[in-house]
Amino acid sequence: MNRTETIESVVAGQLKADDALPAFSVGDTIDVHYLIIEGEKERVQVFQGVLIGDKGRGVNRTITVRRIVANEGVERIFPLHSPRIAKIEVVRHGDARRAKLYYLRDRIGKARRLRDRRRGLKWVNEG
Repeated sequence: MNRTETIESVVAGQLKADDALPAFSVGDTIDVHYLIIEGEKERVQVFQGVLIGDKGRGVNRTITVRRIVANEGVERIFPLHSPRIAKIEVVRHGDARRAKLYYLRDRIGKARRLRDRRRGLKWVNEG
């Protein structure tokens, strides 16, 4: 076994199965259930927000999720294949025509809304 095959075999064991991750894309509102470890206690914390970016391949794949808390934008980057991510749920499918939605950082109020994938319907994505 050469070096590349060895690395691929180790990485393949760390990838999550395809059925463990739902089909989501940029613009969707998602719930990321993240495992928080405080001392000896473990709990699951839900981070709900709009998926504004998707980056990387394989074990290095990350997603950027943005939400509004007390009129301040909060962004968090999650490694997708991390064992700390318990589950990802899609709340709403948004209609985005860009690969990265960084322009939402400059928007305030109702301008922050994205159209639902079922054309014509408007939904508030950040909240």
